[in-house]
Amino acid sequence: MGKITGFMEVARQDLTSLPPEERVKTYSEFTIPLSLESVSTQGSRCMDCGIPFCQTGCPVNNIIPDWNDLVYKGQWQSALETLHSTNNFPEFTGRICPAPCEAACVLNINSDAVTIKNIEHTIIDHGWEQGWVKPQIAAQKTGKKVAVVGSGPSGLAAAQQLARAGHEVTVFEKNDRIGGLLRYGIPDFKMEKHLIDRRMEQMRAEGVSFKTNVHVGVNLSTDELLKDFDAVLLTGGSEHPRDLPVPGRELDGVHFAMSFLPQQNKRNAGDSVNNNILATGKHVVVIGGGDTGSDCVGTSIRQGAASVTQFELMPRPPEKENKPLVWPNYPMKMRTSSSQEEGCQRDWSVATKAFLGSNGKVEKLLAVRLDWQKNDQGQMVMKEVPGSEFEVKADLVLLAMGYLHPVHEGMLKDLNVGLDNRGNIAANTDNYKTSLDKVFAAGDMRRGQSLVVWAIREGRQAARAIDEYLMGSSTLPR
Repeated sequence: MGKITGFMEVARQDLTSLPPEERVKTYSEFTIPLSLESVSTQGSRCMDCGIPFCQTGCPVNNIIPDWNDLVYKGQWQSALETLHSTNNFPEFTGRICPAPCEAACVLNINSDAVTIKNIEHTIIDHGWEQGWVKPQIAAQKTGKKVAVVGSGPSGLAAAQQLARAGHEVTVFEKNDRIGGLLRYGIPDFKMEKHLIDRRMEQMRAEGVSFKTNVHVGVNLSTDELLKDFDAVLLTGGSEHPRDLPVPGRELDGVHFAMSFLPQQNKRNAGDSVNNNILATGKHVVVIGGGDTGSDCVGTSIRQGAASVTQFELMPRPPEKENKPLVWPNYPMKMRTSSSQEEGCQRDWSVATKAFLGSNGKVEKLLAVRLDWQKNDQGQMVMKEVPGSEFEVKADLVLLAMGYLHPVHEGMLKDLNVGLDNRGNIAANTDNYKTSLDKVFAAGDMRRGQSLVVWAIREGRQAARAIDEYLMGSSTLPR
C-alpha cells in the first residue's frame, strides 16, 4: 500500500496550529490543514506491511491501508467511500480520537507512525467540500419502528444504520440539542458543532426523526416508549461522575466538570445560561488528568482564569514508551494536550485532602503528595508522603475524575433493566440485548466510559443486532 519506498523517503508531517496566544482568543478550532498534495504524500508512507495492525488497533476496524493508498493515488472519492464503510462520522473521530491506530502502525515500531488521523480528517473534510457526502435513503421501508434513547455518537451511528436498513427511527434526547457529549461535553475549539448539525440534516433526509427535551423516565414514561416501538436502544452514556467526598466538598465553587463545560458550549451557541460557573479572574484547580480535565483547562484559560493548576492522582508517566514491550497496544506515556500547552501548571501523585474557605466559598485546596509502590502482588498502591501537605489557591475547583456508570434514577430504575457489577447495563456484544425483551444497549451506557470511536463501533453493531431481531437477518455490516 502507498509507495513501496515511501516510508523511507518521506518524513512524517504533522498538523500545525495557531500559536497559543492567538487561539485562546476564540472558541474556534485552531489546527491549520495541510494541502491535499501534502496529505497525499503522507499517504505514500503506508507500508505494505502484510498484517495491518492499524486496523485492529482501530475500534471500528477502519480499512486504513486501502484509503491511505487511494489518497496517495489521488482517488479521494473512493477513499471516502472506503472510510465511510466502517465509520459513520470520521469528521468526529478525525478530530477527537486519540488515534490508537497510529500506536499500532507497524512503522511505529522503530520510526514515526503514518499520520492516519490527519489523513482521515482530510478525506472527510474534502468529501464535504466536494459535495460527495449525500443521504443514503433506504430503497424500501420495513414498517418497523425503533427508538434510540440518547443522541451521542453511539446513538447517532445506530440511528443512521437502522434508517438505512429501512426502519422508522426516532432519536430521543433529554437536552435541547442533539449530540450528547459531542455537543455539550467537548469544547468547540476541539470540535465545532456545525459538524453535528450537518450530519443531522443528512440523517433527517435518510428518515431519522429527532426529539429534543424528551427525558425518558421523566417527561416520557418508559411504558409509553415500550408500547410505541418495536425495539428500543439505550445509548444514554455514562453520566454518573466520580465524586470527591472530602471536607469542604459542599463549598460554593467546587463543581463537577460537566456542570462547567456545557455552559460554555451553550454560550457559544448563543444561549443564555443560568447559575453561571466562570473561571474569569479566578485561580482554578482541575482535579483529574484525562481528556475532560484538559477540556476544563482550555476552557478556563479562554475565560480568562488568573491561573490554572491540574492535579493527577497517578504518577507522572514516562516520557517515552517501551515499544518492544507495549506495541501494538496504546501506550501509557507522557502526553501534553493543546490545552495544557496554553498555560497550565501540572502536578502528579497528588491527592486532595480538603477544600478550605470562608463565607461558604472555596478559597484553598489542601493536598498531599503520594508515593506509589508495588505490593507483594505486583499491584501499585499509594501512600501519603509524611509532611508533604501543601495548599494552593482555589477560587474554582473542577472535578474531572471520570464517570462511574450511567445514571440509574429515572429510566433505568423504571425499566428495571439488569446491570453488571460496575453498574452499567448488562448486555453482551453478541446481540446487545438487555434483560428486557426488545430492549438493547450500546456505547458508554453498556461498556462504561470510553472513546467516541468505541461508541460508534457499538452503535453500528447494535444496529445490526436490532435489524436481525426485527427482520430475522441483516445486510448491515458487522
